[in-house]
Amino acid sequence: MNQYIVTAYDYTDEGALERRMAVRPHHLDGANELHTNGNYVIGGAILNDEGKMIGSVMIVQFETEEELQAWQQREPYITQKIWETVDVKPFKVAAVG
Repeated sequence: MNQYIVTAYDYTDEGALERRMAVRPHHLDGANELHTNGNYVIGGAILNDEGKMIGSVMIVQFETEEELQAWQQREPYITQKIWETVDVKPFKVAAVG
């Protein structure tokens, strides 16, 4: 499996947080599906100083680059314009213990 770190920052327009909250259940459904399929490693929200969500970090894993691209094409935070910038880099979770 190839692992990737996804760092994404939300749009900053006036309705950005409300849009995020409206789409969030669909995003979490997708994360649950990734988990069920063995593609989800870890993820969570990036918070600002006031504790409001302003972005996300996820570590995901896929067998092929095509599977990664297919996920990106259906990820609600991308398709519904929640994430303004999305940076995807190869990543390797360290084996410890």
